[in-house]
Amino acid sequence: MGEALVGGLGDAGYEAVLTTNGVDALVAFSNAEFSAAIVDVMLPAMSGFEICRRIRELGRSTPIMLLTARDAIEDRVFGLDAGADDYLTKPFAFTELNARLRALLRRSPSLMSTSIEVGRITVDGSSIRRTADASRIHVSPKELELLKLLITPVGSVVTRQRILAEIWGGGEIVDNNIVDQYVSYLRKKLPTDDTGVTIVTVRGKGYFLRPVD
Repeated sequence: MGEALVGGLGDAGYEAVLTTNGVDALVAFSNAEFSAAIVDVMLPAMSGFEICRRIRELGRSTPIMLLTARDAIEDRVFGLDAGADDYLTKPFAFTELNARLRALLRRSPSLMSTSIEVGRITVDGSSIRRTADASRIHVSPKELELLKLLITPVGSVVTRQRILAEIWGGGEIVDNNIVDQYVSYLRKKLPTDDTGVTIVTVRGKGYFLRPVD
């Protein structure tokens, strides 16, 4: 199931790392930052419940979704108390998992409450401001969501598929060029000479944010 899930996430525009046991999962978390984690409860060496607890002990607020065939209320409560943010029972449709993942990412603390400074701007959950004088740069909610995707982490290519899935994935009917249009809007509102950042297009892949001296 793990390889199929990674394949589906890749098709949806995500970059996924597969580990097959709890020890390897914790090693991966110790060495890198992840936007979200999907954890099977029944893993060798360490249960998904224990992985959740250990991730929280590392001080990580990464959204965690547990997958399990155990759907008793007490199991759900146990998983949520262990630190999980969502709980999906098997069997499930990938479309539901993807929708739940998008919801987790939208309310992720790392994207909503942390202030991130890049170039000459500071971005938080509700605004973009010039770092020098705290003056606000006015953008629409979707433009802000797009910038937050590009800013975490800076320099990483964000695919068009991921942008569509996370920002317009709630059943909205959108034009195929909507991503290009919103990138164009952001570029006009964030001129490089003012903000110290530029949005770079990687043909056939997506976009990334680059600080400019």
